[in-house]
Amino acid sequence: MVNVAIVCEGPDDKAFLEIVINHLGFSNKNISYYVLGGKSKFFELSNTKYQDLKLEIDSNQIEKILFILDADDVKSDLKYGGFGNTQAALNTVITNLELNDFSQTYIMCDPSTQTGYLESFILSTISTAQKRCIEAFLNCSNFNSRENHKAILNKIYKLAYPNAPYDFEHTHFDLLKAELNNLFN
Repeated sequence: MVNVAIVCEGPDDKAFLEIVINHLGFSNKNISYYVLGGKSKFFELSNTKYQDLKLEIDSNQIEKILFILDADDVKSDLKYGGFGNTQAALNTVITNLELNDFSQTYIMCDPSTQTGYLESFILSTISTAQKRCIEAFLNCSNFNSRENHKAILNKIYKLAYPNAPYDFEHTHFDLLKAELNNLFN
């Protein structure tokens, strides 16, 4: 079994990835998760989690790394927001950390718009009627904070669809599943 590391933003990302990995038939046992605590932490080369990751690589405990972070939106972050800016900044970090030979990346967003975050990705995989229902609730509830919006959206989705939480056969899952399959093979 290949020993891998997954570097992600937060605990919701980790929980989501564990579900997808289990769905694909892989074990989470040999994964070292590095939950950085937010997108900005990805771009801090002095982040101690990167030092820990490099130690695991140097001791041959890690053979492959998957970096997963949100695209967000260029409107809210001119430097790191949007798919292109996020990918470019992440590629620079990976190069500066000398992790190119071990790394692959996945930018989490609505694949149609290439903006957003995990919750945007999840919403992109449900029916238009389901999406309208969730969006209508969020609009009438007047949640202003992005973090509250993400948490509420995640909670609504889990409550509304507890028995079949994700449509893994939706085409938007194809690239993520391919990246994860590549990580373990």
